[in-house]
Amino acid sequence: MILSDAKIRAAMEEGRIVIRPFRDESLGTNSYDVHLGPYLTVYRTAALDARRPNPSEEFRIPKTGFVLIPGQLYLGVTEEYTETHGFVPFLEGKSSVGRLGIDIHSTAGKGDEGFCNYWTLEMSVKIPVRIYAGMPVGQLIYFEISGPVERSYSSKRSAKYRRVSAHPTPSRMYLNFPNRRTPGGSRRRR
Repeated sequence: MILSDAKIRAAMEEGRIVIRPFRDESLGTNSYDVHLGPYLTVYRTAALDARRPNPSEEFRIPKTGFVLIPGQLYLGVTEEYTETHGFVPFLEGKSSVGRLGIDIHSTAGKGDEGFCNYWTLEMSVKIPVRIYAGMPVGQLIYFEISGPVERSYSSKRSAKYRRVSAHPTPSRMYLNFPNRRTPGGSRRRR
């Protein structure tokens, strides 16, 4: 079941949902609008490697905006820090953003119960589009969980994105390959 505006407010009063900064005008009927933070990150190589940290470069979006171009992946971040306890948050793009041809995530729209951080956005565009820091970019929808949670995201040792950062976080997929070397270096964990 999706939380209504009244249920989102009640959960915030109980501390089960945290949104900072909170803007009353961003609370919709059954969602909360999040805004694009001031930083973008791009990878510096054309081919990425899932087993290694990939070099990236972060920059601040100028006040005059920044034009996203097709064929380039941009990692953005929300202005809002969020916490979710006892619910599952989903981040979806706003329809106005989609109508500009902007996708804000490829695969990572679902958060986990216990996620406490800013949201990294995996942004791409169909045609060149100028974007601005602070623009509404997505909406958080909260779902109730059926049954008790045994391990919250914030308590999982394997959670790769627990370190709080107001900056875009590049992929940490390489952490899924501990003690392994790329082909040619035969050491494997047993």
